[in-house]
Amino acid sequence: MEIRAVKTFQVKPRWLFVKIETDEGISGWGEAVLEGKGTVVEEAVKVFAREIIGKNPMDIEHIFHLLYRGSFYRGGAILVSAISGIEQACWDIKGKYFNMPVWQMLGGRCRDKVRMYAHIAPNEDYADADRAAFLAKKRVKDGFKSLKLPMHAPIRHIDTFKTVEKFVDKFSRIRETVGAEIDVAIDFHGRVSPAMAPILFKELEPFHPMFIEEPVLPENVDVMAELARKTSIPIATGERLFTTWGFREVIEKQAAKVLQPDLCHCGGILQTFKIAAMGANYYCSLAPHNPLGPIALAACLQIDTCISNFTAQEHPTMEEGHDLGKEIFKKPFVIKDGYIDIPQGPGLGFEVNEDVVKSLAYDGHYTCPVEYFSEDNSLGEW
Repeated sequence: MEIRAVKTFQVKPRWLFVKIETDEGISGWGEAVLEGKGTVVEEAVKVFAREIIGKNPMDIEHIFHLLYRGSFYRGGAILVSAISGIEQACWDIKGKYFNMPVWQMLGGRCRDKVRMYAHIAPNEDYADADRAAFLAKKRVKDGFKSLKLPMHAPIRHIDTFKTVEKFVDKFSRIRETVGAEIDVAIDFHGRVSPAMAPILFKELEPFHPMFIEEPVLPENVDVMAELARKTSIPIATGERLFTTWGFREVIEKQAAKVLQPDLCHCGGILQTFKIAAMGANYYCSLAPHNPLGPIALAACLQIDTCISNFTAQEHPTMEEGHDLGKEIFKKPFVIKDGYIDIPQGPGLGFEVNEDVVKSLAYDGHYTCPVEYFSEDNSLGEW
């Protein structure tokens, strides 16, 4: 089998799909988006395509190393995101060829269904505690048993205790509303400084967050490890780390107990499988990062099914359901009582409605949110 063509599709609201076609008529799909840099990643996919035309898509590990190690400069968000989409598509082809799901090729199932966690409300203003609690209660009524909300940005390097109290009050209101049986995680998005993070951890501990994600910037591993030793709240990180090499220091220094590789950024399915195995040796669990599209979710579900140290799966929780594949897939994923049944179809477990994908096309330009401090108009962390 040989790769004959690699095609890309920029899909609303901010996704980049990759389709690999072969000489045997089997095609595979992957997702390679990088928020705010989709057009750059698309160009990287096209550059890599020239290197893999004529190669056998079944040789997944070889293709990964060819693209990752085949030039002097390695890694980084753009290159590894492009590799990730290609790698996923190769797994999709291989599964279709052998008529089995990817999770079966990676050792078989460890569970019968996958626990999902919901964003309390995408694109909503979380600043008001009453509104946040109301939205959380709505998600619980929808059947979710695990939720996540972001830290309201921006936070000054050294901020007032009023800022701390405002966020703690919001989280305590959510905890009071949903009760102790619901997991509620917090995403700091790395926007909190090493000076403020310990204070927030201390004040949030009585309300038992499921985990705090990116409490500081992910490259600040020593500070994250220091935080981990001082708190009872599990620390999660990984959406901005790439390949097994990027996770090595976090795992070895035990800076996090919940690892969050993003299958569209970290190198793809097999890299995530290896990261899970590395983490298991240090008793870490995996909660794959995914605020992206339905192909990304499909790839995540394959990993979630076949690893023993899985915690919960993120998804954007879009109201129209496109993140679950509604309209985009012939059979979208269905969440029931907070779970998705493990996928049974070959490859990544879906069939694409390519006409719908084309109808959702856009120019690929997406601007990430930018936050400024109102007092002096200086740039805040996002």
